[in-house]
Amino acid sequence: MRLPGLYVQVLLAILAGVLLGALWPELGTAMKPLGDAFIKLIRMLIGPIIFVTVTLGIAKVGDLRAVGRVGLKAFVYFEAVTTLAMVIGLVVVNLVRPGAGIGADPATLDAGSVAAYGARAEAGGVSDFLLAIIPDSFLGALAGGELLQVLLVAVLSGIALARGGSHAQGALEVMDRVGDFLFQIIALLMRLAPVGAFGAMAFTIGRYGIGTLAQLGALMASVYLTCALFIAVVLGLIARLAGFSLWAFLRYIGDELLIVLGTSSSETALPPLMAKLEKLGCARQVVGLVVPTGYSFNLDGTSIYLTMAAIFIAQAVGVDLSLGDQLALLAVLLVTSKGAAGVTGAGYVTLAATLSAVDTVPVAGIALILGVDRFMSEARAITNLIGNGVATIAIARWEGALDRETLARELRRGD
Repeated sequence: MRLPGLYVQVLLAILAGVLLGALWPELGTAMKPLGDAFIKLIRMLIGPIIFVTVTLGIAKVGDLRAVGRVGLKAFVYFEAVTTLAMVIGLVVVNLVRPGAGIGADPATLDAGSVAAYGARAEAGGVSDFLLAIIPDSFLGALAGGELLQVLLVAVLSGIALARGGSHAQGALEVMDRVGDFLFQIIALLMRLAPVGAFGAMAFTIGRYGIGTLAQLGALMASVYLTCALFIAVVLGLIARLAGFSLWAFLRYIGDELLIVLGTSSSETALPPLMAKLEKLGCARQVVGLVVPTGYSFNLDGTSIYLTMAAIFIAQAVGVDLSLGDQLALLAVLLVTSKGAAGVTGAGYVTLAATLSAVDTVPVAGIALILGVDRFMSEARAITNLIGNGVATIAIARWEGALDRETLARELRRGD
């Protein structure tokens, strides 16, 4: 008997995880290692895959001006789209006002639960962020798995190989084979995706309970609604301008979307997303540069969430922010959201840093959203994944590095 496709397997695993967590919370909580193990298995290969992909992409182009041009276009795109995401989040949270009427007293909030995030926010400045991009050693970047460190080492390696000319051909052939080998491992690990999704979902429901959803349901509904609006309108428009259907693309990456839904981590889908984008006709150097940097600087879902969470906390504790205050908050978020990229618990760290900087909303208010943050991580992760996929195709089209016939053929095949 033939097993159903990965899409169906992951979907069934998610449903099974929800049922187990709801009916037997303790047993569901005990499934946490399954989800953690799958995420760690994928993460252990992200560094090497990005290193090989970016290095090969730059080295094979040879024209370093083209590489710089792609990087500049990616930077402009990221800043424009993430700013728009924050503005949309700001508009929706002011219209819906999910925090109005909660009437939380800042003096009674559990400040201890967010103290660690506040301390980390104070410790991380711009200089610290820039220095953190530089690894302690060449191999340390690959071992540590920090995306920006890996990207720095890969860019330098690609430039060195590009300058090496014919003398570098042997190294390029070896790296090509290593890249194929790494993606074969990813293909094997993706068979474990249903197990990982089951464990992660069972733990989430078992640990926090479905009842938790109702406590701050207005905020959750607002975040999900805004993310859906952003995907349909903004990313849909960008996709149309780039010459492809967003809905066809979503069907094409359906497996990856379900894996992210089950694990609440967009990183688990990074390697297969890169492979699919190349298969769609995006040039390797564009995929190699845009996707890894996008995972640090093009987090549309996270941008929406941070804006809405900050205003929600203000509404919940009764702080009336003027338009000027909110725009100042938005300006600070544009900086802090980049500075905390790639850090564990980055959402809380960024939020704490932002609230500390504007000094109008109590940092302790973050305690209000700790209980339901996990349930909103799916919306953030899925939006981030889709946003980086659309960004890569759009920038490839902008750069003239997209095979439009291949794109159309592959998307039709995915229908």
